[in-house]
Amino acid sequence: MKKSTSPVKFGHQDTQPWYKNYMVLVFVIGLPLFVVVACLWFVYYSVQIKDTVVRDDWYMDGKTLYQDVSRDKLAHDLDLSGDMIFDKDGTVTFTLHYPSDSLKSGKLHDGTPLYYPKKLNLSISHATDISKDRDGVLTHTQGNKYTSHIDLDGLESKYYVQVSNEGKLNWRLREVGKLPQAEISFQPLHSFDEK
Repeated sequence: MKKSTSPVKFGHQDTQPWYKNYMVLVFVIGLPLFVVVACLWFVYYSVQIKDTVVRDDWYMDGKTLYQDVSRDKLAHDLDLSGDMIFDKDGTVTFTLHYPSDSLKSGKLHDGTPLYYPKKLNLSISHATDISKDRDGVLTHTQGNKYTSHIDLDGLESKYYVQVSNEGKLNWRLREVGKLPQAEISFQPLHSFDEK
């Protein structure tokens, strides 16, 4: 017969209780505490950083958003176009083009007398950074020429450029361009063309 022997003790025996082990501090207390602090920081950050407002002719009816395109349609119906030149010193020159038949008859396509407004509104909106948006007034100088002074950011970026008249005929011309560039050409929207 064999003698019974006591079991062999393998491994290291801790002399300290479980709650004094550093792994408890790291995984049981440290990680959950880190997650709570990170969540609180993200909540604070999301409340402080707000999305910018959309700059366009949008309005809300109940819970549905609509875009008013009546000003774009009027520019199409009147067959308006234009060219904008950006000088390096910040001078912006806009040339408003009426169709040749309106220039000959002296009347626009809707029957109103042809005239050049004293001022046009200019809106230059950066695609992502609201701090780079610029608004100005184009003042009528002579014939079909308008000028203004706008200081643009020197870094080339995508911009939405809009020229509008808020007088008797409330129209607007819009174009997308990478500014600063030398020239932008405005055409009426072709989505209103009859097929």
